[in-house]
Amino acid sequence: MDNGSRYVGLDVHRDTISVAVRDSRGKLMLERVIPTSAAAVLELVELLRGRLHVAFEEGTSAQWLAGLLQPRVAQVLVCDPRKNDRRGSKNDRIDARELADLLRCGRLSPVFHQDCGLTALQELARTYLVLTKDQTRVMNRIKAIYRSWAISCSGQSCYSPKQRQAFLSQLPHAAVRDRAQIYYQQMDSLMTLRQQVRTQLLREGRKQTALRLLCQIPYIGPLRAILLIVFIQSPHRFRTKRQLWAYCGLGIETHDSGEYRFRQGSLERKRQPTVRGLNRNHHHLLKYVLKSVAARCCSGSGPVREFAQTLLDQGMRSEMVRLTVARKIAAIVLVLWKKGVGFDARYLKSQAA
Repeated sequence: MDNGSRYVGLDVHRDTISVAVRDSRGKLMLERVIPTSAAAVLELVELLRGRLHVAFEEGTSAQWLAGLLQPRVAQVLVCDPRKNDRRGSKNDRIDARELADLLRCGRLSPVFHQDCGLTALQELARTYLVLTKDQTRVMNRIKAIYRSWAISCSGQSCYSPKQRQAFLSQLPHAAVRDRAQIYYQQMDSLMTLRQQVRTQLLREGRKQTALRLLCQIPYIGPLRAILLIVFIQSPHRFRTKRQLWAYCGLGIETHDSGEYRFRQGSLERKRQPTVRGLNRNHHHLLKYVLKSVAARCCSGSGPVREFAQTLLDQGMRSEMVRLTVARKIAAIVLVLWKKGVGFDARYLKSQAA
């Protein structure tokens, strides 16, 4: 019997949204194409009756659409398109139909979309990271010019304002010097903008209560702590540390097949090696932050360094030590943030962390 629930699949594109609506028995009730606009989406919600469950794939418009629909429908599920198993023909109408059916059957993998009050901090962090990448690209272009003329430019000296003229004078042609000079001007502009955004980012980050807690962890300064807050958003989205490890790309994946066999009438498990590795579907920037902290901890001093040295003394390979330290730091971040407690070296020995 129809319980009044409606399952809406949205295939979202820049200009249009393909809509498919199914009832609780899977019967297709409505199909249409609407413009990608707030007015059209709200008109669709008003048209449909019953308890609405809406699903669409993660994409450019996902955050906007989720924020628009969450106060107005019973459920909004933004799904991971990489985990949707589809075969056969594909078009917008078919995609919307399949999303509605997968939502009805509970076979979609959700992507976290909640308003955690971090919009200003997230936008500043995105701007800072983009400016950092742009500055790095320009600096690489400057070095590429010198290397193309066999001019030694190792280190950071070629970027120094005091030594630029000495490097520019080694370039044989005026056109090449002009090109390098333009790159220097671009680099200076990006450095100024990046410093301004960094100041704003740190000022906004100090408003977060978690900042003080995370900065107690060795080699996590204010900037890294802010990036952890931005990338994780809420510690309560992870029930266990292993869920956070998988999100960070530090989770272990195993691949096995034909695990069991019968021997003399008894079922037993085969003793064969299992293919293992780190999960590939993860947040790459968050993994970079945790790995950089782990590398500093392993080469520095303090309780984390002592923990890493203990693992080395036990015969663990250095790359596995760094992985273990990164996983331990991620677990400690989760504990401190969830419980609101300070850092304690005993967390390094606790299995709970």
